[in-house]
Amino acid sequence: MSQEAANPFNSLMPEPDPAGLKEIFELVAAGLYSLASMLVGEGEESARLVVEAIASAQVSPCADPQNARRCSRRALAIAALKLLVQRCPGCVDAPQGLVTATTCIEGDDLASAGISTGELEGMISGQEREQVRMWLASLPTWMRTVFALRAVAGFNAAETAALLKLHGGPQAAAWTPEVVSEVFRQGLCSLASQVLRNRE
Repeated sequence: MSQEAANPFNSLMPEPDPAGLKEIFELVAAGLYSLASMLVGEGEESARLVVEAIASAQVSPCADPQNARRCSRRALAIAALKLLVQRCPGCVDAPQGLVTATTCIEGDDLASAGISTGELEGMISGQEREQVRMWLASLPTWMRTVFALRAVAGFNAAETAALLKLHGGPQAAAWTPEVVSEVFRQGLCSLASQVLRNRE
């Protein structure tokens, strides 16, 4: 990947940068790229989604960092969903006949899987990155999308269901917070099993 693709904020940051904002923006961009790559795969498309998300979210260096991060993640999620619908129509539809699974996890958050947010970030960007990438690739697109929106983007079940219903194509209306929670719980159980295998 080119340096421009690896640092999508470069074209959006003014020069010079006396306050060191470019470094902060590049860290944010790296997080957005990680989310984009989980949703649509690594490469130029993900880098382009990052740039488009920043532009459409109108992120300003003066904006509240938490709100700016959330707005940019939402913009990126919307753009990624639209790309997925174009690429594979129906792949982010709600699963038909989803059965509540008896799994090792009762809740629908990372803590229920025994994984902290920091551990997940380390898995995504550290030595376990390739194993996580392979695990994600093994998931159905609809489950991988829910996992990324919940675990990485930080949206709750209701927010995730709303995003999928609005931007997941004409057949995505069946998404509800309850379905999102069940899909995420099953994804978490799969991830927990993967972590345990890696640690044995």
